[in-house]
Amino acid sequence: MSTAKFPLDWPDGWPRTPPHKTLGQLAGGENQTWDSVVRRLFGELGRLDAKNVVLSTNQPLRRDGYPYAAKRLIRDPGVAVYFVRGGRPLVMAQDRYDKLIDNIRSLAISIEGLRKMERHGGHLMVERAFRGFEALPAPESEQPWHRVFGFAKPPHDFLIVKQSYRELVQKYHSDRPEGSHERMIGINKALAEAKVHYGIRS
Repeated sequence: MSTAKFPLDWPDGWPRTPPHKTLGQLAGGENQTWDSVVRRLFGELGRLDAKNVVLSTNQPLRRDGYPYAAKRLIRDPGVAVYFVRGGRPLVMAQDRYDKLIDNIRSLAISIEGLRKMERHGGHLMVERAFRGFEALPAPESEQPWHRVFGFAKPPHDFLIVKQSYRELVQKYHSDRPEGSHERMIGINKALAEAKVHYGIRS
């Protein structure tokens, strides 16, 4: 899972809380320390059998990979935690509070609640809940054109892009089993943007 720990890699499809709607301190956090909150989150994820955990924030990282304790309010205190459970890439995010420590603690409390539900016979409910946490890529129409074709940055040659386009058409054309009209719209839009990038007229 290629996710940035810093700066914040907010998941696609998760709405952001408008700044004027954020809340102050999360109740019960008066005696919480930074390390205890981060360790609680990782502990809850461990008990959930989460693998490849990545905590992503706008707080710089220490040598051990944990964010430095936030001594001041940062402009975007949102937090996202990416992990794999049962072979599925998942993500949970929180930005409802104006302090990073409270957003991390909120995630820990939420995961603890899911674990309790599962422990008390709510396995099916938990599985259904986790379907909503799947870390899905953004639709083609919302991604940079080069990412639609599987490139981290634009290739040096348009012919490489064209080959990737043909492969995607073979897979996602509406006549194919995995085909999707909406997906093809995004793929064709990406090709048009690629042509502009390379100065190709057609």
